[in-house]
Amino acid sequence: MTPSQARMLPVLALLVTMLLWSSSFIAMKVAVMELDPMLVMFGRMTAASLCFACCWRSLRRVTYRKGDWKPLLFMSLCEPCAYFVFEAYALRYTSASQAGMVVSTMPLFVAMAAFIFLRERLSRQVWAGFAVALCGVVWLTLAGEATEHASNPLLGNILECLAMASATGYVVTAKRLSSHYPPLFITAVQAFTGMVFFMPLAFRPGTALPETIPLLPALAVVYLGVAISLVAYGFYNYGVSKMPAGQASAFINLIPVLTLLMGQVFLDEVFTPQQYVAAALVLAGVVLSQTGSAADSGQQDTGRQNTV
Repeated sequence: MTPSQARMLPVLALLVTMLLWSSSFIAMKVAVMELDPMLVMFGRMTAASLCFACCWRSLRRVTYRKGDWKPLLFMSLCEPCAYFVFEAYALRYTSASQAGMVVSTMPLFVAMAAFIFLRERLSRQVWAGFAVALCGVVWLTLAGEATEHASNPLLGNILECLAMASATGYVVTAKRLSSHYPPLFITAVQAFTGMVFFMPLAFRPGTALPETIPLLPALAVVYLGVAISLVAYGFYNYGVSKMPAGQASAFINLIPVLTLLMGQVFLDEVFTPQQYVAAALVLAGVVLSQTGSAADSGQQDTGRQNTV
């Protein structure tokens, strides 16, 4: 394999990840429309854990460092635990297309975390981009109309923003852990922790468990567990282990576009004219923040590989 081909592997891994993650909003929407969100998440994490159980021999060869249970637990509590609690309920109240648009702000959340916890300086252009994107998300939410796909866009989009804050903790912590642990191990820890976390929530008192599970939601849960929780996170953890966290998070800009297209094709979701303008404002803010940090990130990314 040539050096150029080796450099392309993380890029291809992240592109596949974005395609799969975009489809996850569609699959999750299909599942939570029929099933309790916590039951969906327990089924998703269980499916992923069963897949990782088949890789037990490979996982046993990982050398554990004393004290790393704390960042591993924090990473898993951020995502999948807190992240999917927020997102599962978000998709009950907002459309998959709107949720995907909110996800585009993820690089800004990562930049804010680096500013607060890593003391990284942010340019005025990054702050401007953050403000523009935030205005776009607010406009997108307020311009939303209650439909069968989005019964309460305001609540749903707020929950999705909280999911992004949780995902930020995962990205930053996973980057630090990836210097010692392979992507397969990190993803397996997330799956097993998520299964344990969501089990009592799925079978909590008062939960109406279905006597029979419709085929399409059942297939959506399996797809989420295998293709998303296993394959997508494995690819993402590989990609983020080979490039700076800030650069890797920029690929998330593809999610809103792909999710919008999939939402229209598979769920017949539509935006109002105002929402299309607001969505463009969100993407413009993200692009502005990324180009504004390009000069600085070139100097900071090398160090970030070891400090994030």
